[in-house]
Amino acid sequence: MDTLTCTLPTSCVVPVYKSPKDYQAFRISPGDTNRLALVFDPTIADMSLTYCVEIFDVGGKTPANRHQIAVEMFFVLKGEGRATCDGKTVQIRAGDSILVPPNGVHVVENTGPCRLYALCIMVPNEDFAELIRSGTPVELDEEDMAVLGRRDLG
Repeated sequence: MDTLTCTLPTSCVVPVYKSPKDYQAFRISPGDTNRLALVFDPTIADMSLTYCVEIFDVGGKTPANRHQIAVEMFFVLKGEGRATCDGKTVQIRAGDSILVPPNGVHVVENTGPCRLYALCIMVPNEDFAELIRSGTPVELDEEDMAVLGRRDLG
């Protein structure tokens, strides 16, 4: 009988840990109806990615935008809405995922009666984190913290 031998590394890499109270939130432009709670970015993660939670007010949406080389993924945590990429539209709700390829002109909008929350991951960063941080800092309210901490589940 063969025995599998597992060699463990001799060094330890400590993971980066954050909780919702550590997230910094921004509104990129004053008239925007969405906010981004930055979780990890190149500065924090030491790699070219941006990971945030995008929060859309009722009726809120992103401006139409596209990324030259980055892939952007959205995973809906709560709420419902509509995602459009290059003219194709799909309805979205909690549990749905959207993958936007490079150069895809896209918009995500909240069409539901409450806020829409979506994880957003962009790889590579393509200056997304810098754009977010260049916006106006905003506070996360109790509703946001309940969703981010999953206390809204009951």
